[in-house]
Amino acid sequence: MDLRNFLKRFYPLALILAMFIVWKMRQNDPAKLQMVELSGTTMGTIGYSVKYFNEDGKNYGQEIDSLLKVWNLSLSTFIPESEISRFNSGSGCFKFESKYFLPVLKTSKIVFEQSNGAFDPTVGPLVNAWGFGPDKSMAPDSIRVDSLMRLVGYDKITFDDNQVCKDLPGIKLDFSAVAKGYAVDVLADYLMAKGIDNLLVEIGGELVCKGHKNDGKLWRTAIEDPTVGPYERKVLAVVDLQDRAVATSGNYRNYYVRDGVKYVHTINPSTGYPISQKLLSASVFADDCMTADAFATSFMVLGVDKAKEVLEKNKSLDAYLIYSGEDGEINTFISKNIAAQIEKYENKD
Repeated sequence: MDLRNFLKRFYPLALILAMFIVWKMRQNDPAKLQMVELSGTTMGTIGYSVKYFNEDGKNYGQEIDSLLKVWNLSLSTFIPESEISRFNSGSGCFKFESKYFLPVLKTSKIVFEQSNGAFDPTVGPLVNAWGFGPDKSMAPDSIRVDSLMRLVGYDKITFDDNQVCKDLPGIKLDFSAVAKGYAVDVLADYLMAKGIDNLLVEIGGELVCKGHKNDGKLWRTAIEDPTVGPYERKVLAVVDLQDRAVATSGNYRNYYVRDGVKYVHTINPSTGYPISQKLLSASVFADDCMTADAFATSFMVLGVDKAKEVLEKNKSLDAYLIYSGEDGEINTFISKNIAAQIEKYENKD
């Protein structure tokens, strides 16, 4: 092939390659992109916030709302016709109808095993019995707790790529402990599939950050002080994040007091009773928000020392733990890999 023919064939390819490189550079430079901010509610009254940068400022609000509705039709226990509701009311196996059921089953199994059962999506009937669901009777007796315990155990659930099955008819799944985190991942994945590399998605306090803001700075989020009153908000620390997710679990808001005894909403799957731990809140950092959400819940059951053991074994996780010491003082534990990104926040009254 002579030089002239080679150049004639090479030139169009070089032009396409150059156009792609310029487009990709623009995609990765937030300063040249437009910021879009969206907000709304999902899962009933839980608020969501989405921020991202793209070249044309396209608003994906309608698509996001539609996506969340489809997600809820799969995994919301408050919707009678959802996939999970029909599985819960059935007695055997349920064939998947959407793409959302299987991933949460898989992640839940991983966290169930790595937390030695501290995270268990079958604990829902006990959560309800203790007054943190539709049933507000509160504080069941030991006989009722024992009867419900036979329905608890994620190892009583089996699944493959096509269906999920239960060992006993009364077993129910409830993914509320990972619902917000999972939905965050779903929205983030959708936007990234649209070519958006710089974004923040937050649902009910659980969030994922990708890339950075248009000024080149990292996304920043807050960790709340768990020692304030149930209707107060106080920031304890701030965190800079890039390509990471964070979810926080705590018992400082959802609890009740009966006959002088405080009952929190986190139930220990191995005992059937609300936990009694010095751990006040657990913020877990992971590559995806569903994983972070599940481990944050499990850490509240495990407590500080056992949570540290899980962190030692799983190097993909980091955590910021807030707990009460023996002297009543508030202490913190910060994973060394995340410590440089966290700074104490000075509240100004």
